[in-house]
Amino acid sequence: MNAAGESFLMGVEDVFSRNQGRVVMLTGRIERGWVRKGDDVEIVGFGGGAIVPVEGIEAARGRLVGEASAGMNVGLSLPGVEAGTAERGQVLAAPGSVTAHAGFEADIALLAEEDGSAEVRTGERLQFHVRAAVVPGVVALSRESDSLQPLHGGAVTVTLDRPVAMEEGQSFAFRHHGRAAGTGTVTRLLH
Repeated sequence: MNAAGESFLMGVEDVFSRNQGRVVMLTGRIERGWVRKGDDVEIVGFGGGAIVPVEGIEAARGRLVGEASAGMNVGLSLPGVEAGTAERGQVLAAPGSVTAHAGFEADIALLAEEDGSAEVRTGERLQFHVRAAVVPGVVALSRESDSLQPLHGGAVTVTLDRPVAMEEGQSFAFRHHGRAAGTGTVTRLLH
């Protein structure tokens, strides 16, 4: 953690294999905190969980730096990680600071019908976008209603096909029938 008490968190946007696959570079934007060369980071989400040291940090135009902080777009070189085990949509975080979840409760708001939204019913499969992760899941509306109409909102429970790194207060977007449908905020983590 840094002096302000914020632990490191970076969403993985891309994965590159280097040195004949012995080192993997994960790129993304640091959301909070900072990371230094030699720090241990945890790969969270999609079955991750490995804790590995940061071998190198690349900033803009391939410039090597000793540390990076919130707001920077960087690439982190991680030795011992196989390219197939790291993927877009995972996060790199201070070990133990973030966990992956396949279920959560949320408040959602649907877009207008002319913006692509449509009625959402319990049991429908939606596509959820959390950071760079895109994961299908099933939505269950609260007991007070059996459907939500465009331009309305409500409380839902979501069960994702794969666990994603998330926290309470995390924002997300979702698509319905291939079209942008709305946004939401995680209110409670499950599973």
